[in-house]
Amino acid sequence: MEQQRNQNGARRAGRPPAPARDAAQDEIFQHVSQVVLAVSSQLSVRDVLQMIVRSARSLAGARYAALGVPDDAGGFAEFLVDGLTAREQAAIGPLPRQHGLLGVMLREGKPLRLADIRADPRFWGWPAAHPDLTDVLGVPIRDREHVLGFIFAACKTAPGGFTERDEQLVSLFAAHAAIALTNARLYERGRELSVLQERARLARDLHDAVSQKLFSVRAKARAAAVLVERDPVRAIEEIDSVASLAGQAHAELRAVIDGLAPPDLAAGGLAGSIRGYAVLAGRTHGADVTVQAGELPALDPRQETALYRTAQEAIGNALRHSGSQQISVCLYRRRQAVVLEVSDRGAGFDPRGIPAGLGLASMRERAASVGGRLSITAAPGTGTRVRLSVPIKETGGIAATEPDGTAGAGTAGGRR
Repeated sequence: MEQQRNQNGARRAGRPPAPARDAAQDEIFQHVSQVVLAVSSQLSVRDVLQMIVRSARSLAGARYAALGVPDDAGGFAEFLVDGLTAREQAAIGPLPRQHGLLGVMLREGKPLRLADIRADPRFWGWPAAHPDLTDVLGVPIRDREHVLGFIFAACKTAPGGFTERDEQLVSLFAAHAAIALTNARLYERGRELSVLQERARLARDLHDAVSQKLFSVRAKARAAAVLVERDPVRAIEEIDSVASLAGQAHAELRAVIDGLAPPDLAAGGLAGSIRGYAVLAGRTHGADVTVQAGELPALDPRQETALYRTAQEAIGNALRHSGSQQISVCLYRRRQAVVLEVSDRGAGFDPRGIPAGLGLASMRERAASVGGRLSITAAPGTGTRVRLSVPIKETGGIAATEPDGTAGAGTAGGRR
């Protein structure tokens, strides 16, 4: 009897009886749960939005529903419909434009509830095959102050039109649509950033790995052309050197493509690889390139690559631009860092006008990528010093060692 009185009271208050309310709440919970799981899963954004618009139509008791995401050209990047068959949608024709009440919702970003859309002076009409709509409910999809799109429900199946409760339910799904769209945009931006970073890495690696050897190939080829009549034997030697350098450049290019450490570094270690490059570069340019290396701790492969590539670039720059016939390379441990110094006594330059070429930018990027510090000291007429300091992660109990001509010192290169 008490339950019957409660149900009668609920009817007089305009509320459904308790069992009906429980069933409605269960349905809402189920739809919301599905959407939340879809937003956080690996489903495509379009699939999630389709689930949202379907759930919004079902819970609002609408015959039709749509979800629109505008583009920058006055149309819609996404426009999903529920309640129409594919054939009916095709008969309607192209997607709508951002005009009429759709445009109003996008501009104002406020909910819209109308008993008859056709009576509103802002209504623009619809194509001949479009179903006739009467009462409508529109809710914006917002990310803070920015309107991302809208959910539009039309033709309430129960009498009385859309209610405030319907608006609350559709707004709930609009909030989940905003999360899905925001996550999708963040993911897309992350992919774009990854692509840009990968392009920068490839440009840096190609410059560091290949351009140095290609420059030497050109120098050797020119020398061979000069010697071909005057000293054919040496010309053949230079041509053989060209073939060798071209093979090394090819191996470097393959290593860049495969994302591997430089072949020289993998084979000879850090100090040995720098010496080997110094020998090659010194002979090619007819200069003395001396390398002194102290005892070094174990380094991360990325740190070794950064030090090796910086040495390559700094030696190449000194040989091409300084005019100096004496270039010094020092590699040593100092406290909790491994330090590389490449110096010459050539033309130098004004540090305030350091050119923004790819070589200097590459060295800076490599230093930053391993937490290192790069400094360039120069003055007109007094030469240049490039210094890269890379922090050591583990000391390994090795005493600090600097090159002094006795601990691991060596000389590479020579004037021909």
